[in-house]
Amino acid sequence: MDNIITVLLLLYNLLVGSGEDSETARRLAVSYLNAAAGQTIIKPDTLHASGQGTGTTGEAIAKIDPQPDTPPIKGIYVTAHSAGGARMASLLKLVDDTELNGMVIDIKDDYGYITYPTTTPELLETGVSKKYIGDIGEMMETLKRHAIYPIARIVVFKDTVLARKQPELSFLHQDGTIWKNGRGESFVNPYRKEVWEYNVAVAKEAAKLGFKEIQFDYVRFPEGFENKADSLTFNKTDQSRVDAVAGFVKYAREQLEPLGVRVSVDIFGYAASVPAAEGIGQDFVKISNDTHVISPMVYPSHYSTGWFKQKFPDKSPYETIKGAMLDTHEKLEPIGGLKPIIRPWIQDFTASWLGKGQYIKYGKAEVEAQIKALHDTGINEYLLWNAGNKYSPGVTYK
Repeated sequence: MDNIITVLLLLYNLLVGSGEDSETARRLAVSYLNAAAGQTIIKPDTLHASGQGTGTTGEAIAKIDPQPDTPPIKGIYVTAHSAGGARMASLLKLVDDTELNGMVIDIKDDYGYITYPTTTPELLETGVSKKYIGDIGEMMETLKRHAIYPIARIVVFKDTVLARKQPELSFLHQDGTIWKNGRGESFVNPYRKEVWEYNVAVAKEAAKLGFKEIQFDYVRFPEGFENKADSLTFNKTDQSRVDAVAGFVKYAREQLEPLGVRVSVDIFGYAASVPAAEGIGQDFVKISNDTHVISPMVYPSHYSTGWFKQKFPDKSPYETIKGAMLDTHEKLEPIGGLKPIIRPWIQDFTASWLGKGQYIKYGKAEVEAQIKALHDTGINEYLLWNAGNKYSPGVTYK
């Protein structure tokens, strides 16, 4: 009991104290907490990471990993159609036969469909459920038997299904029709709390199903939104687009924290190389502050001529990935102990749309070149993207 009282008093000083006594209290509190937990849950050197310790309103003093025993994850993307269909057997074999150990599986897909037959009224009221994964409970058991780390991918603000079902949550033309991008896709409004709540409700159900990590994708406004915002009708607040997007990530982390899952976010790779992508609302550092894992999409094909001194970045997988990772480290350095795990998406597809002379065919050598660039810059986790889930054979995943 005396120890409990001591810890409570020390934590009180941690929150409201100042000066040398408070610093001592902080470090003693950390030692008590780590001893009680039987592991290092808070590193002493994160207490004042980059000046973001006590006294900074709304900032956590340390980031606790809810999955601390997880090994470095090397995973593949799996569509719901693959997860619920015949292709899953070959993907399981790929993971079993290699150093891969994770799968990122669509739980709310790029159209906005929930990909399994949920019976949760809250989700059905807002969204639409499909049976791409017919028996998600059995799928989760299969992943467990194969010792595969399960990550639930949830596409957030690109949601054609919800935009059509509730147009008031989307972006409208002056005539009342729903805005679409060049691919016929619609987005919902990151300023709307209802959209936040719906996506987090999907995430909560995924966590209860057994996923150890929730990966949010399309956590942004549409590309080029700054050029079209004035011509569209939508609800907004006084917040900037950057703050609206970061606000969602913070809300999601807080809501999911009691469930013991990691929160990860996919983000444009170039966001690490610019001050902030104001148009789409992505600030690399602000988003990283509230994630356990950050996954920059550093596909060489997505960088234009001149990036990292490469005429055609797609033809230079090693140099492009190395440059992107150096920028990522530099971008995150100021947040010190609050820095999330860096687990980038890398390219296992051929970007023939770039045109003759600007791309190369990707296979074993190109994937391994990217992995080498990651290792050479201190990164030992990664995810492989191929939209059709057809991964290059013979790759050494190290």
